Amino acid sequence: MRTYIGHHQAVSTDEFVELALGTPVELWLGVEGETDEERAARLDAARDILADDPDLPDHLIRMAAEVIEEHQDLFDVVPLARPIRRRTARKGVAA
Repeated sequence: MRTYIGHHQAVSTDEFVELALGTPVELWLGVEGETDEERAARLDAARDILADDPDLPDHLIRMAAEVIEEHQDLFDVVPLARPIRRRTARKGVAA
């Protein structure tokens, strides 16, 4: 199955999110190991985007709510069986 955002095909989950948001996810979440200088530049770019589109957060929240509503099965939680803890005899302890 192919997924398109506009005329662009999303070939991975990250690409889908980037196309839907209009920005790379890393811009908002950062990347592991980024320097203080890289972080400051990333946050400046994010502030510029929000200044140009102040309705972006509301749009993203609405989009997330729609996805949750349409795909409630994503949140089906199945309890996992707890592993059985086996008691082992300790040295020097009488049984």
